[in-house]
Amino acid sequence: MTIMAHPMKLPPLPFIPFRMLQIYLTPRSRALQGYPEVASDASVSIGVDVEHLHPARRESANMPGLRKAKQYNWKDSNMALFGSDLERQVKKAAALGEPAWKNAGVQPGLQIWRIVKFIVTEWPKEDYGKFYNGDSYIILNTYTEGGSADLKYDVHFWIGSESSQDEYGTAAYKTVELDTFLDDKAVQHREVQGFESELFRSYFKELVTMEGGAETGFRHVEPTKYKTRLLQVFGKGANLQIREVPLNKKSLNSDDVFILDAGLTVYQFNGNHASPFEKARAMEFLQNIEGERAGKAKGVTVDEHSISEAHEFYSYLQEDADDDGDDTDFGGQKKLFRVSDASGKVEFTELKTGNIAKADLGSDDVFLFDSCEQIFVWIGQNASPAEKRNGMTYAHNHCMKTNRPFLPIHVVKEGRNYATLDIALSA
Repeated sequence: MTIMAHPMKLPPLPFIPFRMLQIYLTPRSRALQGYPEVASDASVSIGVDVEHLHPARRESANMPGLRKAKQYNWKDSNMALFGSDLERQVKKAAALGEPAWKNAGVQPGLQIWRIVKFIVTEWPKEDYGKFYNGDSYIILNTYTEGGSADLKYDVHFWIGSESSQDEYGTAAYKTVELDTFLDDKAVQHREVQGFESELFRSYFKELVTMEGGAETGFRHVEPTKYKTRLLQVFGKGANLQIREVPLNKKSLNSDDVFILDAGLTVYQFNGNHASPFEKARAMEFLQNIEGERAGKAKGVTVDEHSISEAHEFYSYLQEDADDDGDDTDFGGQKKLFRVSDASGKVEFTELKTGNIAKADLGSDDVFLFDSCEQIFVWIGQNASPAEKRNGMTYAHNHCMKTNRPFLPIHVVKEGRNYATLDIALSA
């Protein structure tokens, strides 16, 4: 598979030290909001106000380990608490105290949050499927299978190409916290703009990516202030995408449909070889824009084979385009790596190249499977806390050392079926 190189540069995700958990162990004033308390003698009291929680969550909040405060004197280094029962209780209490998770995962459906200055904020349902490249988001899909009433979860964090390290670092951390809130039942995923997994794309009728941040908006239209955008509509079915491209004539091609959003006038440009499906979905998207702007915007459809070079449509487009990237080959061989602390320190080693089978994934360690198209982190049931605490970080750092830094990453715990992993292993 060959695609254009992505302009985004992601620095490595940091390992999450235990001190980061202490952002939730703040003074008693914050405990009133449902966060754990910190005792004045530097010992920890685990507790959480569960009154604000959804009733379906109160039972898990009232577990013995959280009902009865447990005192613990800190060791010389708080890293000594990693993997302990206390760490687990602190993380659970912090998750229960996060207001954004109040109704998370209580029934089947999709829920989306955006990170705003380290805060998890609810994303409007009418904007589901629309993402800004300057932001990071958390997406939770709750579902059932085979007639069972048991709820299952996939939780993704999506990184926009211009999102700050603070934003996507917070999104990554909060994704782990949400999994903790859901009693570690979720499969975690990392998604990068332009490289989303098929599972992620399947959630939306169309996946729309826009320049800027959510605060820029696109409903309030002022002709003198509105930023003109060119959007490419391509793909079919669950793979249909709508993404912003440079406002340039060279961005156009004959195989796709393009939406030129000039604020009060919105053009649909149909390429000569665009499919009927792309044209229909583009028209629906254009009509949605008209509806969102309360009739102030007018839609105009033009066809490549009949449009004149003097048409007003072209007046919005520049003549030249900057080519920032070369074609990048995403081929290669499958590889399997192991994360193990059997030697006394955590080591990341390559085990195998070529054909990888599920039998190669043991229960005693954490494994990273690079299928060339996506990355899987397998968490063995008997893996030590040191091995499994940063599976996403190992995968992220591995990607950054390759020419495929933006591949989807999936964290799968042993014992939970994940069809995408099985398909990748058998391919």
